[in-house]
Amino acid sequence: MSNLQASDIIDKMMSEDAFSQWMGVERIDEKAGYSKIKMLVRKEMTNGFGILHGGVTYSFADSAFAFASNSHGKKAVSIETSMSHLKAVKVGDLLIAEAKLEHLSNLLGHYIVRVTNQEDETVALFKGTVYRKKEDWT
Repeated sequence: MSNLQASDIIDKMMSEDAFSQWMGVERIDEKAGYSKIKMLVRKEMTNGFGILHGGVTYSFADSAFAFASNSHGKKAVSIETSMSHLKAVKVGDLLIAEAKLEHLSNLLGHYIVRVTNQEDETVALFKGTVYRKKEDWT
């Protein structure tokens, strides 16, 4: 098992994560099995309806999921994910994604990510399962 702290692992991940950097992801809180991040919605993130592109919402939640699922020390890769979009998101909205561990075994981890706006309204729900590799973060 890795002796790195969750924040050390997420530091390493963020340094190589060009897409999370492009989205403007900022870390709020993190610990083993948990990640809370935020981002501000920009015009270049919108679709033809003038709302946040679903792929960006998904990627934002996926970043929180990746940070939470890797924060235990073992490298983890997603094997199944899904998302429900519940409310339109507009330019200028501040989103928060909070990923929480639901179940963990030696090989699998299951997480739920709630995405909210600045009014604390849930705009999306994401769930995901990871495969936990034998390889530790070093």
